[in-house]
Amino acid sequence: MTAAMDREAWDRRYADAELIWTAEPNRFLVSETASLTPGRALDLACGEGRNAVWLAGNGWEVTGVDFSEVALEKARGLAAARGVPVRWEAADLLAYTPEPHAYGLVTVLYLQVPATERRTVLRAAAEAVAPGGRLLVVAHDASNLELGYGGPREPAVLYSAQDVLADLEGAGLQAIRAERVQRPVSTPEGERIALDALVHAQRPDATD
Repeated sequence: MTAAMDREAWDRRYADAELIWTAEPNRFLVSETASLTPGRALDLACGEGRNAVWLAGNGWEVTGVDFSEVALEKARGLAAARGVPVRWEAADLLAYTPEPHAYGLVTVLYLQVPATERRTVLRAAAEAVAPGGRLLVVAHDASNLELGYGGPREPAVLYSAQDVLADLEGAGLQAIRAERVQRPVSTPEGERIALDALVHAQRPDATD
């Protein structure tokens, strides 16, 4: 599938519902960034903006990037409703070059692309992390297809924390946490467990 076709598919998906996901932030974003001092943040594949808006509401200067204009329009509406400033950019992440070593926090949450494309995006994300800054990657874990609940049904867009670490090898980041994590999901039949891959990494400070 070409980038244009993929963008059109996501535009249609975002247009079909008021919000595909909740307006609340991802639980791992909240827990992994709780101790960080707000600065500049970059949310890649930001979708409808729930995570970027939450970061902005907690003092971060946020840029959210996505290739779906439909998603970004919803993101603008959410930011306006919450009364927080966020800079939104429409861009294909395969061709997007963030400002290097400029962000105290870079997030890539639930990016669903094949391995070669994923590596391109994650390497660019890593390059954007400032000295002392953090990179947070959360994704549907490869094992979720058989062992967890929900998520994409296409194995090619699923991956593990170890896959992410391999993508980031040589990028100058040090892993703080890299593991499979459980994410409770409320359903009409009761609570189910989704399995996610989580990697939290840091670029060493220049003074270290």
